[in-house]
Amino acid sequence: MTRSLRLLLILLVFPLVMTACQPDTSSTDGATAAPSSSPAPTEASLDAPMAEQRPHTVTASGGDREDPWYWLRDDERADPEILAYLEAENAFADQELAHLGDLRSQLFEEMRGRIREDDSTVPYLDRGFWYYTRYEEGLEYPIYARREGHLDADEQIILDVNALAEPHAFYQLGGWDVSADGRYLAFLEDTVGRRQFTIRIRDLDSGEIRDTGITGASSLSWSGDSDHLFFVSNHPETLRSWQVRRLDLAAEPPGEGVVVYQEDDTAFYTGIGRATSNDYNLIYLRSTVSSEMHLLPTDQPEGEFQVFLPRERDHEYSADHLGDHWVIRTNFDAPNFRIMRAGLDDHADRAAWQDVIAHQDDVFIHGFDLMERFLAVSERSEGLRRLRIHDWASGESSLLSFDEPAYAAYLGANTDPSSSRLRFIYTSMTTPTQTWDLDVATGERELLKEVDVPGGFDSGDYVSERIWVEARDGARVPVSILRHRTTPMDGTAPLYLYGYGSYGASMDPTFATGRLSLVDRGMVFAIAHIRGGQEMGRAWYDQGRMLNKRNTFYDFIDVTRHMVDEGLVDGDRVFAMGGSAGGLLVGAVANMAPELYRGMVAHVPFVDVVTTMLDESIPLTTNEFDEWGNPQDPEYYEYMLSYSPYDNVAAQDYPALLVTTGLWDSQVQYWEPAKWVARLRATRSGDAPLLFHTNMDAGHGGASGRFRRLELTAMEYAFLLDLAGLSDH
Repeated sequence: MTRSLRLLLILLVFPLVMTACQPDTSSTDGATAAPSSSPAPTEASLDAPMAEQRPHTVTASGGDREDPWYWLRDDERADPEILAYLEAENAFADQELAHLGDLRSQLFEEMRGRIREDDSTVPYLDRGFWYYTRYEEGLEYPIYARREGHLDADEQIILDVNALAEPHAFYQLGGWDVSADGRYLAFLEDTVGRRQFTIRIRDLDSGEIRDTGITGASSLSWSGDSDHLFFVSNHPETLRSWQVRRLDLAAEPPGEGVVVYQEDDTAFYTGIGRATSNDYNLIYLRSTVSSEMHLLPTDQPEGEFQVFLPRERDHEYSADHLGDHWVIRTNFDAPNFRIMRAGLDDHADRAAWQDVIAHQDDVFIHGFDLMERFLAVSERSEGLRRLRIHDWASGESSLLSFDEPAYAAYLGANTDPSSSRLRFIYTSMTTPTQTWDLDVATGERELLKEVDVPGGFDSGDYVSERIWVEARDGARVPVSILRHRTTPMDGTAPLYLYGYGSYGASMDPTFATGRLSLVDRGMVFAIAHIRGGQEMGRAWYDQGRMLNKRNTFYDFIDVTRHMVDEGLVDGDRVFAMGGSAGGLLVGAVANMAPELYRGMVAHVPFVDVVTTMLDESIPLTTNEFDEWGNPQDPEYYEYMLSYSPYDNVAAQDYPALLVTTGLWDSQVQYWEPAKWVARLRATRSGDAPLLFHTNMDAGHGGASGRFRRLELTAMEYAFLLDLAGLSDH
């Protein structure tokens, strides 16, 4: 991850208060007060909706399949019959959850009460300004502000997201960048939830906001002259980020920008940013198994981008610049990556690259921050995210040590490369997010801020543990556990098990205030760090993708069985949750081992694997052939078909299921969970609850706003606590 992308993550995601480890969706149109009790059932109670079956054949070289619910797909989201079906499912879910209205309200107020409403982040210095984010009491969205020169200077608000969001049912701020002269702010906004952003520019001197008329963008970066803005334009059909354009703000009119690069390989995504030195604009090109970078001096905005190193299959790299050298993260002859260094003119000659941090079989390197005196490396070992400091002068490196058994330490906002201090973030399942400064020369650490958790939170009331589970093929799967200190691990407490296991994404044991509402009521929360993530290195990812994908599901099942068989949790009250590709996990496990679970929650689930991966017009498909395989290949077709949740629904008893989606989701289209639920209703035996909720105003990330998104969490937790017999606790 580049520093500019990580800095945006710190501002937008690294939270004033982190909520539950799950995708954010919402169950309402956006009221910020506590949700009232669900509407009472009408005198004539609603029956579960049964979607009509209509003949449709999905063809592929590997074979043809009948899909009688294919008609639920509407790319325009306008078909009145389909919308009526989704609304009917919402009404049925409301009816079935009506008896939990008071509990949902209680949970909402509880979770909101753990958020300090008038909080702010620790400021960081960037090109003469101290930037920070703050919230005001009662408001949903952040306010981005800065002070020039020193922290006692007058505050300048650069963006009040509350004002921007006011006219909209949904609002998401994407990337933003301040021009080199500090005067202009370019930012991305989405008012639908489809992640197709509009570019707007604010004059920070006058406050005037200029609409560029450009939509379908995904990242942006100023040139050095503050007159040219590079941005990435998405493909109009597939929504794949594919073109880099240059917008000349001095031109009248500036138009839609000049195309300076177009990525025609549909396996690659495109991004734009700048080096730490601010001397180069950088184009990032990334597929699942390879990458490429292009560079252009920021003082030559109308020049031509040069290739840093030509792409090769199975070679992934990224680089940053400072002073007279490039520092490169590369997996060349290094599956877990290594850090190398090259002179300014040697970047295209891999033979001239020299090792800085060598490859290790048991250490995975995530990224680095490039500083004048040292290099800060983010790495992972034994499933834990940790930090290493490499001293440029001595060539020595050392790890930062921490005391808790399960934790995550991340690089923070290190925007001043001349500094001798390192900003980093620390958190665990019992420790709220902390911001630290480390004096690299002396080793002295200074705690700058710990997120305040109102409502009487005491970390001593909770226990964080890590166990290892042997999977059926002998792999050791780490599991992070959170429980209240009064909740025993003796087989009497219910379990809520979370997993993801795709794209090499690692689910770290971080703090989330929402979970406290579960563990305070006696539930054990656990994260299964299953294969398909990179918790245990690149091999952990490779063992959970393509023709190894079933390992992801087996690991989750084996963790569940271990915790039950070892008498750690109550086997009659085991629950599972996953979102997006984690929803694929939940769906596959529900088919493979339904008897293990009392209930499951699947948020925006990717469940129609084969049909989606056959359709190259859908966003994400072509980029993900190296994640799942291409079903036009008969070998992959048969393998994907063997685990696809939608295709493997059987006439068997299933756990209780709560399924959610967003109508405008561009990552997992709404019709995937809609079809899955329809097939479950028509096929399964038993009478366990099956509830489906669609947010009609949001996409993959769910409702916007820090309070509104709690409403779905309250619905989810009420659903689980009721099934666990804990609704009165």
